[in-house]
Amino acid sequence: MNECLLEIIATPAIEDALVDWLLTCEGMNGFTSLKIDGHGTGNQRLSIAEQVTGRSRKLMFQCHLSVKVALEIIEGLKRDFAGSGLHYWMVPVLEAGRLE
Repeated sequence: MNECLLEIIATPAIEDALVDWLLTCEGMNGFTSLKIDGHGTGNQRLSIAEQVTGRSRKLMFQCHLSVKVALEIIEGLKRDFAGSGLHYWMVPVLEAGRLE
């Protein structure tokens, strides 16, 4: 199985642009988006309110796809969302299926 889970973390400010962009990606059959809270030690990037609460509002996009398509998407993200603060990672999918 040559599949992976590509996870992308973004700020709410670019949510609509990123959703539109992902929907146009060749080989993307769909994705999941979640509202999440980010936690960490990088306080210099947090607003005062975020520093007080200890969390930063973020979005996570999860894409189950082939490694080849994931690498193409990452290259496109680097090109089209440079400087946006996106964070991403890929992990292998050992097994997947749909129970009907």
